[in-house]
Amino acid sequence: MATDLERYILDHISAEDPVLAELDRQTHLRVIQPRMLSGHLQGRMLEMFTAMLRPKYVLELGTFTGYSAIAMARGLERSDAVLHTVEVNDELQDFAAEYIVKAGLRDRIVQHIGPALEVVPGLGLVFDLVFIDADKREYPAYYRMLMDGGLVHPGSVILADNVLWSGKVAEGEAARNDRQTQGVLAFNRMVRDDPRVEKVIVPLRDGLTVIRVK
Repeated sequence: MATDLERYILDHISAEDPVLAELDRQTHLRVIQPRMLSGHLQGRMLEMFTAMLRPKYVLELGTFTGYSAIAMARGLERSDAVLHTVEVNDELQDFAAEYIVKAGLRDRIVQHIGPALEVVPGLGLVFDLVFIDADKREYPAYYRMLMDGGLVHPGSVILADNVLWSGKVAEGEAARNDRQTQGVLAFNRMVRDDPRVEKVIVPLRDGLTVIRVK
């Protein structure tokens, strides 16, 4: 249940896109772990980031049911801009595609199915904006792929979701045997110690790191 403060915030931001509102409902009805969906507040934040940055090539790691991809694609200002989204679970492909079509964004969003570490290097693109919201165990590998593989450039922005991981990142020994938490911890340390980037953690929902390549 949303708290009074959360309801107040949602009442004072731009209204939710009708297609995204329907996608949110259907995700909760039809998909396991619907809380993985970005939702109204984060969706609006992603859309605004995209509009402000005016990227040509956007990459999303972790499509899930397509909410965040649609939200970001709504923010694409350039006529030649395209968003590539990668999801390892092929069972979600048709569900996400249905709502991408409903949103009128079939020509803006390219879906890829498979492990991101295999798919992305083969795209042959350098990205202006990246949103990471996939397997937390792979976050360090995603970061290395982007930064060391020449897939971003000076001025590129990387957004990483769930970097507070329900507070588990501050639990110390309790997280030692949790591979998901260890992945997030390693990623956070990697970003913190990387002189090639500027970074800030925004305590939005489960934590969003904003990383700018110098």
